[in-house]
Parts: sequence; C-alpha cells; structure tokens
Amino acid sequence: MLRINVIAVGRLKERFFEDAVGEYAKRLSAYCAFSVTEVPPAPAAKSPSEQSSQETEALLSKAKGCVVALDGRGKRMSSEELARFIAERSAAGTSEFSFLIGGSHGLDASALSRADERISFGAMTFPHQLFRVMLTEQLYRALTICAGTPYHK
Repeated sequence: MLRINVIAVGRLKERFFEDAVGEYAKRLSAYCAFSVTEVPPAPAAKSPSEQSSQETEALLSKAKGCVVALDGRGKRMSSEELARFIAERSAAGTSEFSFLIGGSHGLDASALSRADERISFGAMTFPHQLFRVMLTEQLYRALTICAGTPYHK
C-alpha cells in the first residue's frame, strides 16, 4: 500500500486548520496510508541558518522513501503533474513518500540536497498552517486524479 507522510516543523494551532487537514487525511485513507508528523521548532539560534539546520535535521530523521522538499525555489507543478510524479514513482517501485515542510526560515541545504524532488507552490508566501492544508488537499487531489475519480475537474 502507498504511504504518504507529511513531516512539518511546528504544530497546528488553530482548530479549523486541524479540522481541514483531518478531513483530507480521512479522504486520503481510501487511497493510501497517510500520516502527519510534527517536529518542534528549534529554539531561537544565533542565526536563521543555524535554526533552520536544527529543524531540517529533525525533519530528515523522520523522512522515509521518496523525499520531497517543499521549497519556494523548487519545481512548480500543476495538480496533474503532481499526480503524474506520484504515479510514475509508484510504478517504478516507490511505495512511500515524505513531504517536508520547513519552519519559518525554510529548509537548509542538507534537506534540499537529500530531497529526491523539490516542489514549489509558487512565489507567494503562505502561512505555515494554511500551507499544510493546501498540501494535504493537493495530495488528495493528485491521488483522485491517479484513480480517475471525479474530484478533480
């Protein structure tokens, strides 16, 4: 069975974001084993890069399978392209994906070099909690595209 992990720095603080992620997680269960793992933000450090490095280390320690870094400088993909990416990797034998969401300073170079793919949701900056909802929805959309179900229009 396909496994998809979202590994993120920080906790969801607002109930409505938790509810939205929970709803998409429930929907995703028809297509894969889905999990969200939260790692705590690193304590404020002397530099943003040091803090990012500590958070990235925590994220990478939880990552399994095909590692996808969510990075503003990554490849922009449509929903169909994300579906194709997952389908092609799965057909080639990948059974697990880990999507990494960095903290407020993003992911450091070690995560970007370790990643099998870097994906961007565009040049805009999104609130961390909202982005987790957006990613979860896009993963659900991608898997419904792969399955040929009518969610994606």
